[in-house]
Amino acid sequence: MKHTLKVTLILVLLFLAAQIVGLFVIDKYIDKPKTIETGITVYQDIPYFERPDIKPSVSYIYVIIAILIGTGLLLLLIKFKKNILWKFWFFISVTLVLFISLAAFVNRDSKIQLTIIGVLALILAVYKVLRPNLIIQNLTEVLMYGGLAAIFVPIFNLLSIFILLIIISFYDMYAVWHSKHMIKLAKFQAKSKVFAGLFVPYQMPKIKEVKKKIGKVRTAILGGGDIAFPLLFAGVVMKSFSFLQTLIIPFVVSVSLLILFLKSEKGKFYPAMPFLTIGCLVGFVIVYLLF
Repeated sequence: MKHTLKVTLILVLLFLAAQIVGLFVIDKYIDKPKTIETGITVYQDIPYFERPDIKPSVSYIYVIIAILIGTGLLLLLIKFKKNILWKFWFFISVTLVLFISLAAFVNRDSKIQLTIIGVLALILAVYKVLRPNLIIQNLTEVLMYGGLAAIFVPIFNLLSIFILLIIISFYDMYAVWHSKHMIKLAKFQAKSKVFAGLFVPYQMPKIKEVKKKIGKVRTAILGGGDIAFPLLFAGVVMKSFSFLQTLIIPFVVSVSLLILFLKSEKGKFYPAMPFLTIGCLVGFVIVYLLF
């Protein structure tokens, strides 16, 4: 087992929480009256931003290209030791997706409420980047992927998200086992104390020590991509099924993640996406057969 059972269960439960919250955020952006009227899932606009105008049939191509470009830029930042640029990039991204996610819970026609949410997202992002601690790190991770999914779920259909998961799974295996640049990226993020993903320390700090920063204690981590892609898949499936029906998928995927942690060995790195993709597919089959 890669981690202790306690740490493993906490990490899996945080992953599940991020999936459930994310699905709830996506559901809040669905225009229910128009969806019922047209029989097609219609999404409300995102405050102050526009979604990419991309055909669902080819959306996975654009996402893959964006991932490769983003990875390349991050590797360049690592090579030239531009930690400040990475933190700024991360700060802007976190603020944006947190705002979109939190906006799902307020009246988006109210500028006052949106302003409050914007300030809250900004504060959380500042703390996440400048004053990272266990609570802020995991709280923001649970909250923010719903905002990311609210942007991208509408531009996918079931076939394109299937293709994306398969490609990402093979890419994850290559990046961890062959090129190993995914390991390099994870270590860089942990060292810079600006990390996209969940982390659970082996020794939970006391209340007065809760501001212990990332990197000072031994932790178990799960990368942000491993949270985002299963959520995108479940969000696309929710176009054809209800929120409660789709919830089956996060639970099945969480079981697949648990199996990975239980079967993995200490000190070794494993690509999580192949296991999570299998969980997504099994979850989809269960939902399809039941409903």
